[in-house]
This record gives sequence, structure tokens and C-alpha cells, in this order.
Amino acid sequence: MRLNRRRFIGTGVAASATLAAPMVMGQARPRVIVVGGGAGGATAARYIAKDSQGAVDVTLVEPTRTYYTCFFSNLYIGGFRELGSIAHSYGTLASEYGVNVVHDWVVGVDRDAKTVALAGGGALPYDRLVLSPGIDFVDGAVPGWDVSAQNAMPHAYKGGSQTELLKAQIEAMPEGGTYVMVAPPNPFRCPPGPYERISMVAHKLKAENPTAKIIIADPKANFSKQGLFEEGWQKHYSGMITRIGPDFGGENVTVDPAAMTVDIDGEIVKADVCNVIPAQKAGRICEIAGITEGNWAPVDGHTMQSRVDENIHVLGDATNQGDMPKSGFSANSQAKVAATAVRAALTGSRAFPAKFSNTCWSLINAEDGVKVGATYEATDEKIVKVDGFISQTGEDADLRRATYQESLGWYSGITSDMFG
Repeated sequence: MRLNRRRFIGTGVAASATLAAPMVMGQARPRVIVVGGGAGGATAARYIAKDSQGAVDVTLVEPTRTYYTCFFSNLYIGGFRELGSIAHSYGTLASEYGVNVVHDWVVGVDRDAKTVALAGGGALPYDRLVLSPGIDFVDGAVPGWDVSAQNAMPHAYKGGSQTELLKAQIEAMPEGGTYVMVAPPNPFRCPPGPYERISMVAHKLKAENPTAKIIIADPKANFSKQGLFEEGWQKHYSGMITRIGPDFGGENVTVDPAAMTVDIDGEIVKADVCNVIPAQKAGRICEIAGITEGNWAPVDGHTMQSRVDENIHVLGDATNQGDMPKSGFSANSQAKVAATAVRAALTGSRAFPAKFSNTCWSLINAEDGVKVGATYEATDEKIVKVDGFISQTGEDADLRRATYQESLGWYSGITSDMFG
């Protein structure tokens, strides 16, 4: 099915349809604070504001004024997108939907008083709190690396300046140089993402630095779309990419940012560019709020409510929700379910059974697109996969081109769905 902007936005209608209860004259509007303005948070803020028709006061707290999507950032690295094409503002959420957009950091959550504290001072009260902070990195996950080393060895797993930096480093590689990626362990944001990045780096190097080498140190035995990526790498970039899995030391890696070296199970590799993607966890505000168990925030899939505090909903990459991958599409889908649940709780509107979907597209080479996806539903235990699909090896060029074009329609649709 070809997924264009109109069709994509329409997929959220059933999940978000409600009958908003009329406001009582003189009654204070219930207050919703949304923390994080990405695929989950921006979508939730827009849908709560839009579909409550003014019955709910919605505030979105997001520190950045321009949001760069992590999804499609690999295409910028590969030369298929301009940076501005993945940059988005919050102006329409404010002007057309009445969302109060506050550019600040939330540094505290008082669950008893139901307030959030801002880095700039003051506190905001809430009746419901929606947390969609994305990921942070597990301290010490890659020995020798921490965020103070991210300029020398960028992660580029949060969109924006890190993405620009990694691309600039690749462009400055010496002829015949070496790019090393330290891949993350499961679970992590966008399971195919590191391997699409390898494809895009290879595409760029093949055109600009064809004798360069790419090494992947990977702690995982298998990875998403593995057969599709390996087929594509052999077809388009034969001899350029070497992946070292756990059987050959890929899980025993130490880096030295000052020396620009990577120790892979005792073998020292000199890197011209080193892209370290560490193990991940829920964004820090989830820990501050006290709603995490281990590295992630457990939620009830029916409503995306925290299993620790029913007045808090958690979306996207930060959650431990079951079978859904951590992706922009997943976060957007979960946001619509949460928006329905929040409006039902605060205005008495009707809520429908939770249903979810996800598709992850990846570009291997020019117009060589592949995808994987599934539909999901909520049970009392978790969100469970109902059915799924994946591109097949050996597909013809026309189908791969159509898959890539479908991804472009999806990007246009989801960003419109997020930001209006």
C-alpha cells in the first residue's frame, strides 16, 4: 500500500476519535503538561488540544526551538536530504491549536503536588503529565566513552548538531581512511537505524572516498533487516564493509577518544571517524520522576499510563511497553492512544480500544528502499504484535523504488501529524 501524507494522517483517526465533553462556564480547564516535543510529545499535544476543542489547557515543554528528526537523519548523512528538510518548528502548534509552547528543560517532577519544575525557574501544575523524552545513554556502556567525548566520537543518535558533526567528519576523512561504528546492544532507538547509517556512509564514501573502509563492532548476534542489509552491502559496496559480531569480539570494545583508537577484543584499530552509539535508557526525566524500572518506564498499553503513577503517561522510546520497536512511527501511534485516554479522563469523552502500528523504512542505496512493520494491540500484560511484514531479498528495482517513495510520503505525513 502506498502511504502518502493524507493516508498516513488518516490512520490515526479511529484511534483518536472522541466526543469532547462541553466545558462548564466558569469551570477551570484541566491542565495537561507534555514534556518532549518529538514524534510522541508533539503529536500528543496537538491531538489533545485539537480534539478537546479547547476543553483542555495543553502546555508543551521542549528546550529546542527547532526540532531535527532523528528519523531521516541518515539520509542527510548520505547526501539524500538537506539539513533544513528534517528541521521543524512549533509555531503552528501554538498559533493554530492553542498549545502553550515553553522552551525550557523540566528538571523535577513532584508527583504528590502534581507539578513540574523548570530549569528557568518556577513550576507548572498538571492534572495529567505526558512524558516523551526519548533516550539517554547508559553511563559506562562503552568503556572510554561518555558524553564529554561526543565531539571526538559522535553518537549522532539525537538529531541536530551531532548529525551535522558526524557528516562533517566523514567528509574530512583522508583518502583510504577508516570509519568505525560501535553499535548498541538491544533494546535501542530505531533497530534498523545503525545499519541504514552504515549504508548511507558507504554510499557517500563510494562516491567521494572509494578506498575507505567501514568497520562495525556489534555486540548483537543478529540485527533488524539483517538479510536485506547484507544483500545490499554486497551488491552496492562489496569489500568496503566489515562487521565484527560477538563471536569475534564485537561485544568487547574499548575506545580512546584522545588517540582515536578502538580496541576490539584486544585488536587496536586506528579510526579516522568513530561513531559510538552506546546502550540506551529512558530520558533522564523519567528517572527523576521515579517511574522507571531498570532502564525504561513500564506502561499500561491500553492508555500508555505509567504503571507507577496513573496521572502520568509515557510515550515512545522511553517506554517498556511490550513488542513495539522504539521508533518515530511507534511514538506517534502511541501518542494518539494516550491523547484519547487523557481526554477521556479529563473531559468525559469516549475512548476507543487501543490499536497501534509501526513501519520502519531504510535506504540502502539510491532508490533501494526496504521496510519492516507490524500492527499491535494492547493486552493487560503488554502491547502485543498481531501481524507483520518485511521486504524480501531479491526484490526488483521497481519495488524497491516504490518502497523508497512510500517512505517519503510517510515522512511528509508524520511531520505534518506532529507539528500541524
